Amino acid sequence: MERVIVAGLLAMVISVLVGRKFIQFLRKNEFGQPIREEGPVHHVVKRGTPTMGGLLIVAATTVAFLSLSRFTAEGLTVFFVTLACAAIGFVDDFVKLRHRRSLGLSGRWKLLLLVGIACVVGFIVENQDLGTTVYLPLVDWRFDLWWFWYGLLFLIVAGAANGVNLTDGIDGLAAGTGMIALITFTAINVFTFIRSQQTGGQDDAALDMAILGAALIGGAIGFLWYNAFPAEVFMGDTGSMAIGGALGAFAILTKTELLLLLVGGIFVIEALSVMLQVFTFKYRGKRIFLMAPLHHHFEMKAWSETKIMVRFWIVGALLGAAAFALYYRYFFDFRPDLISP
Repeated sequence: MERVIVAGLLAMVISVLVGRKFIQFLRKNEFGQPIREEGPVHHVVKRGTPTMGGLLIVAATTVAFLSLSRFTAEGLTVFFVTLACAAIGFVDDFVKLRHRRSLGLSGRWKLLLLVGIACVVGFIVENQDLGTTVYLPLVDWRFDLWWFWYGLLFLIVAGAANGVNLTDGIDGLAAGTGMIALITFTAINVFTFIRSQQTGGQDDAALDMAILGAALIGGAIGFLWYNAFPAEVFMGDTGSMAIGGALGAFAILTKTELLLLLVGGIFVIEALSVMLQVFTFKYRGKRIFLMAPLHHHFEMKAWSETKIMVRFWIVGALLGAAAFALYYRYFFDFRPDLISP
């Protein structure tokens, strides 16, 4: 368990210490954030703020995880998804910066690349014999999706990555809510590892994923040190897609696919707000929010960025606590059958 704590501390220290020089590098090379014209008017003052800060999170996480990992298939799979989604986000950020616009990589290319990631994850999961079943808590129901489960993999990875990306709209919001969700999955894996020892075994996969989760948390804390309002750096798609991809992969590898709806509840709400806004405007000619995603709606109602950030953090923490309680009660209450089909 010491590895989990050390991974978090190491990633945090690296992120904090390297952060200042990294921001100076971004500023020197004019890697500044383009601002969407359709966004809130007062965001114009953010134009030019260094972006691609997600590289700081990914770098700190990589050093900490590879230094302390048990190199299990599950841990390396989540790590792969994190890096792969970060790479997609990096290309997207680079296109934006190169062409000096707010639109980067086309949605079609993003989806195709995410399909490729989902296929790799599906292949690995199949070889790990994790099964194609999904467990529904409360009703204690377990059902097999057969081939549809592989479609669910794509929805989980793509949905989580894009959900966090949509949430990255005000200072400290995506980093804070993402960190809370990562804490939930790390706690789940720590709990699983401890319980496995109590039942006479040792779940190295859970320990490895806990180490990676702690490293991501540490890297996010260091990043948040510079991203808190007023932000000195933005994470960009590099960071938001990396965090989202990691959350999706954690849900898949811990067999808590449906629990992700609670763990990442803030991101689900943000994504739904965009879909509802588009649907109602297209078919009814009306907007139900002043602006979407939802955090911009509250900005238009004159809420301060700090107020929105903290309240979203609170809601995220409550949802994370509820998710952990459900996991504790239903997913692994000394019942290995709920973990291994």
